[in-house]
Amino acid sequence: MKTKVGLVFGGRSGEHEVSVRSAGNVACAFNKEKYEIVPIAISIDGEWLGPAESVKVLSEEAQAAIGRDFEELKGRRVGLKFESGSKGFSLSSSGGSDEPLSVDVAFPALHGTFGEDGTIQGMLEMAGIPFVGCGVLASACGMDKVVMKSLFSEAGLPMCRYVWFLRSEWEADSDLVAKHVERTLGFPCFVKPANLGSSVGISKAADTDSLKDAISHAAEYDSKVIVEECLTMREIECAILGNDKPEASLPGEYLIRNKTKTFLDYTEKYSATGNNEFVVPSPVSEELAGKIREMAVTAFKAIDGSGLARVDFFLRSDNGALLVNEINTMPGLTDASGYPKMWEGSGVPFAEVLDRLIALATERSAERSSNRTK
Repeated sequence: MKTKVGLVFGGRSGEHEVSVRSAGNVACAFNKEKYEIVPIAISIDGEWLGPAESVKVLSEEAQAAIGRDFEELKGRRVGLKFESGSKGFSLSSSGGSDEPLSVDVAFPALHGTFGEDGTIQGMLEMAGIPFVGCGVLASACGMDKVVMKSLFSEAGLPMCRYVWFLRSEWEADSDLVAKHVERTLGFPCFVKPANLGSSVGISKAADTDSLKDAISHAAEYDSKVIVEECLTMREIECAILGNDKPEASLPGEYLIRNKTKTFLDYTEKYSATGNNEFVVPSPVSEELAGKIREMAVTAFKAIDGSGLARVDFFLRSDNGALLVNEINTMPGLTDASGYPKMWEGSGVPFAEVLDRLIALATERSAERSSNRTK
């Protein structure tokens, strides 16, 4: 019997489009002999669509891979039930009746706010549905760059210098906040929303005016802003797979052809611009690659990770220091994303990665259920 996977994607965050692409790539990579995919899209407004409407959101290639149009469920909407004895997904009709939508495991291919921050993970936990990826705590901690860096510091991981503040503090006295950033970090520096990914809302500031513009831009996406020192460095990534005994892939790296680009923005990462190439393994020494993999596992454990994650590093050009930048608890899984490419380059095809993720989700759910009964 095939394992039925509820593939949840879309969502209300600024990474909605990336999520749709991730889900499409995941749907294409699953072994169709072993899995049945049930698509569950969440609109940008937060509406949960039924499988018949959800499948149409995906690319034609993904639709063909799923192999069903779900027309018999047209007009039905998906919800979650939390009552004892009837937990799980449900299908509701316009008439108000509902029935169970059975899945064996959920795959929340969701990025950013309301997807990667612990919110949907908590809902799935309450609904008793096993799910792929990190749990509530790890997702929330990995999403908030300030909390994440605090945990990394506790684990002894080296990082770049940074400051953070609330949007309300910025709105109350922007000059005071700007002066604090200038005194602490100087220019240039990078300004980011504390809770977002895929380079959304990130700007480089070279002076006071551009700093203020960058902070205002980041504050449009989140109530907390983080500013980091600008380093001359290389950006290297490492993929993690596992629960209690996580494994690290070979590290990968974006090689940027246009040297005037100082960082890869959203367009560079997810469009075929021809300006970058992701290579695995990263052209570093074997010793450094081993250090990257070891630190990636430490970072994963520091937030209590499970399932998968991608850890990003800075390799300083001036002194060769290796710094942990951040962790992504649901990394991009598109055809252009580093996570599947790093495992492919490490000898693990994406279909096998998905097999292992489903097994890890089931294992983690069984362990949590066992703990609750003791």
